[in-house]
Amino acid sequence: RTWPERTALYLESATALFVDAARNALADAGLAASDIDTVVTISSTGIATPTLEARAFREMGFRSDLHRVPVFGLGCAGGVSGMAIAARLARARPGSNVLMVAIETCTLNFRDDRLSKADVIASVLFGDGAAAACLTTGGEATTAAPIVGEGEEHLWPDTLGIMGWDVDAAGFGVIFDRSIPSFVETHFRDAAAACLARAGLSPGDIARFVCHPGGTKVAEAIEQTMGFEPGRLDHEREVLRDYGNMSAPTVLFVLKRVMEAGQRGQMALAALGPGFTVSMLPILLPEADDR
Repeated sequence: RTWPERTALYLESATALFVDAARNALADAGLAASDIDTVVTISSTGIATPTLEARAFREMGFRSDLHRVPVFGLGCAGGVSGMAIAARLARARPGSNVLMVAIETCTLNFRDDRLSKADVIASVLFGDGAAAACLTTGGEATTAAPIVGEGEEHLWPDTLGIMGWDVDAAGFGVIFDRSIPSFVETHFRDAAAACLARAGLSPGDIARFVCHPGGTKVAEAIEQTMGFEPGRLDHEREVLRDYGNMSAPTVLFVLKRVMEAGQRGQMALAALGPGFTVSMLPILLPEADDR
């Protein structure tokens, strides 16, 4: 498809995904769209101006004084960084409600005009998806709701060629370097430890890392560098098998499965994205009696 055709499909499908994910999150939180003060929209697989939350505005029923924070370019790290941004905004205005929505339509960027190894791998690895979450401060939680900490990031210098997009007349072309698993195995642990240290934590404080499963080899590399037993990232592999790598939303699918499995304690969301960057967010899943 041409770039205009891809963009038209993105505007239609990504807006529909936004509405679906946002409504589900609002229902889970017991909120109405009119209760939302700020929307953080994360997406890197298409361009929309006006942005997606504006396109979904009437259908959602948002207030006219809604604060809008669209974020482009974070790629696979967008789910973690988006949650961190939403948490900062919620803390900045106690009592406000912030909706974070991550939408990616990876398959719209399928390229049959160039068949590099990266393009072939991207075609079989990436899928479409959306996830959303509501964050607030100052309210009384009625359940053992997750408590979101301060997000941290680490950007490695001179790594722009590892992951991202290049752009030509047909649209986005994937940059997906084969060195990612070995890079993760060599560098991830120190960066993760530094991020956690800035948040007042250490790897030993984390009951479970909730990771974005960039691919099977990346999951294996994280397990090896962090000293996890093989297969530890089980929910990550399940999500990857069921949905593919959906880029930004994927880690929130993993988090949902961790919560549904009844796992509790100090967690850390982690994802790698263009830059090349690791984004990390401490998140406490308390027992019901702890609230």
